[in-house]
Amino acid sequence: MASTAALALPDLWDRLTGSQTDPDLWVVIATAVAALAVVVPHRLWRVSRNAVTIAHEGGHGLVALLTGRQLTGIRLHSDTSGLTLSRGKPHGLGMILTAAAGYPAPPLLGLGGAALLGAGRITLLLWVATALLMAMLVMIRNAYGALTVVLTGGAFLLVSWLAGPQVQAAFAYAVVWFLLLGGVRPAFELQAKRSRGGAGDSDADQLSRLTHVPAGLWLFLFHAVSLCALLGGGRWLLDL
Repeated sequence: MASTAALALPDLWDRLTGSQTDPDLWVVIATAVAALAVVVPHRLWRVSRNAVTIAHEGGHGLVALLTGRQLTGIRLHSDTSGLTLSRGKPHGLGMILTAAAGYPAPPLLGLGGAALLGAGRITLLLWVATALLMAMLVMIRNAYGALTVVLTGGAFLLVSWLAGPQVQAAFAYAVVWFLLLGGVRPAFELQAKRSRGGAGDSDADQLSRLTHVPAGLWLFLFHAVSLCALLGGGRWLLDL
């Protein structure tokens, strides 16, 4: 058994760190179309937006930890909203960075994923995503949130272990396209809500109160990050 493990570990490490063959261009384009198909129609977006919320709240949580705040819990709700709670000073740089991390998180994750795929690291992308979801699960504090993260992580785990290289590549490209494209829509939705007088406690409004910078400028920053990530990530995925 020890010798089998000794042989398996190097093979596992090679799979994790090695590069895989890029899929054909038609697969890259097809996965982009598939991602658009679940981002643009409102009914499908109401379901698929849950995955964007996971990345959004995960961004809040990760930056809270990195800035020295105490992360106390994350809640994901069936209306695709979420809440990340942390302890620390209610003002200052750590709080500002934590509040600012949500909307940029999905497109920046997509950009990082596109960089990995551009380098042929398909397996590494799938494993890193699975590890991040497992780490996030520890901080989930409601049943719906736990179910959402478990189902999402389970999909990554099944594809990582059981699917062939072509299916893994198609899945990875579809996920990254979804993060890049789906990361653009929430900022426009927030802008629409604010134009109707709603979303008074949004991330942009919280940041405005923390920094005395108009919420509109923070919203502009969210737009700029998501659109630049889409352009840069799309170039990597299409190998332009």
